[in-house]
Amino acid sequence: MAVRPAVARFACAVALTFVLCSSAMAADLPEIVARGELRHLGIRYANFVTGAGDGLDVELVQGFAKDLGVKYQLVYSDFYNVIRDLLGKDVIRNGDDVSLTGDYPIKGDIVATGFTVLPWREAVLLYSEPTFPSQVLLVAAAQSPLQPIKGGGDLAADIRETRSLIGKKSLLVMERTCLDPSNYDLKGIGIDLKIYTKSTNLNEMVPAMLNGDAELTLLDVPDVILDLKRWTGRIKILGPISQHQDIAAAFPKDAPLLRQAFNAYLVRIKADGTYDALVDKYYPGIRRYFPAFFSKKS
Repeated sequence: MAVRPAVARFACAVALTFVLCSSAMAADLPEIVARGELRHLGIRYANFVTGAGDGLDVELVQGFAKDLGVKYQLVYSDFYNVIRDLLGKDVIRNGDDVSLTGDYPIKGDIVATGFTVLPWREAVLLYSEPTFPSQVLLVAAAQSPLQPIKGGGDLAADIRETRSLIGKKSLLVMERTCLDPSNYDLKGIGIDLKIYTKSTNLNEMVPAMLNGDAELTLLDVPDVILDLKRWTGRIKILGPISQHQDIAAAFPKDAPLLRQAFNAYLVRIKADGTYDALVDKYYPGIRRYFPAFFSKKS
């Protein structure tokens, strides 16, 4: 039986409307299972999302999609737009106040990309249980006259001592990331802040500092581990700027079932050794920085 052209056009319009609406709405677990695909928002950053189709977070979410019985899709984003790509709203941050504005296409269901848990992000997102540890450090070129702090048993005192090293030195930072000076009360106190705007790629912070964009920069530990190898003999760690931090996967506020399923999956892969194997593959040596996080009790 032939389908009349008008009926065919109507069916196509309905199908197109469904696709457009699906891409514009945040999805929880039932919708993702019905769709048959999990869209992973990833940012090319350190060994979490390498840009070559692998990385610790890539393999974590690939395993999660398999656990759900759905296809996996990696959707690249950046630190300035990733929340917009998840929520369909842009984030406006004014001090401690955070609001959402605008209407944009929703491009993914989960953010997993070395994504630090920060209070202003928690205001608009649901975070999973921690997937990785982190901490923000102060970094200088090897030839800098500044010397690393000796450090002690009091992390708060170590942070104060590290901050005092900055003085009148210029500090390279990147807003709307874990290296945003607002996260650590580094704005408005006389520090010569240099906002990096050439890209949103945190991997460019060290080469920019070495090229003279600033005398110092901030880095988090996962990136430091890679950069100490990449820039052997050219950089040094002066001390901590932040307390210990957590990295986790992020979900829309209206996707609690998806977050719950991910947390259950994370428990299983930590129990069966899958998680430990991924950590050793992408971040060998990280355990000595955060022994408590990777202990069996944790």
